[in-house]
Amino acid sequence: MRGDLTNEIVTITIQKNLNQRAISLNQKSHFGKLEDDILELSIIEAFYLMEDGRLKIYESSKDDKKLEPNYIRNIIKENNGYVKYLVYKDLKDRGYIIKTGFKYGSDFRLYERGKSPSEGHSDYLVKIIHENYDINALDFASYVRVSHGVKKNLLIAVVDDEKDITYYMVEWIRP
Repeated sequence: MRGDLTNEIVTITIQKNLNQRAISLNQKSHFGKLEDDILELSIIEAFYLMEDGRLKIYESSKDDKKLEPNYIRNIIKENNGYVKYLVYKDLKDRGYIIKTGFKYGSDFRLYERGKSPSEGHSDYLVKIIHENYDINALDFASYVRVSHGVKKNLLIAVVDDEKDITYYMVEWIRP
């Protein structure tokens, strides 16, 4: 399947009776955002599909050049998003449905396995932190407060120098 890269968004144009796989990616696997005849994927979603062999990414220009995985990886790394990709990949491989958490000040919203975004709200907010990051107590409290306020659990993904990921569930408890 072909996707065209423009400004860190990969679009798949859906032609009638073609690209049914693109529609399935959205409706069954919950990748991207489907609008009219276009499926929009974040560069992280597209790279995941590219590494999995389900998507070929092309430069959206006059050259129409097929892009290599290392090129996409480097774009993600340049924008400090590679650790985010590693967490995305790990959670996706575990069967979770992942959407952006931008609206809640987190990296991702996470839906429990088998639960569709159209069936209700996400269960978790995911915040990614590198193990060497000094987190401010007020910032940490705000992450917990926001997640509690929107009735979601907070999952902290701590990534170490070897790219191993450890998850911590943080809950709000009233004394």
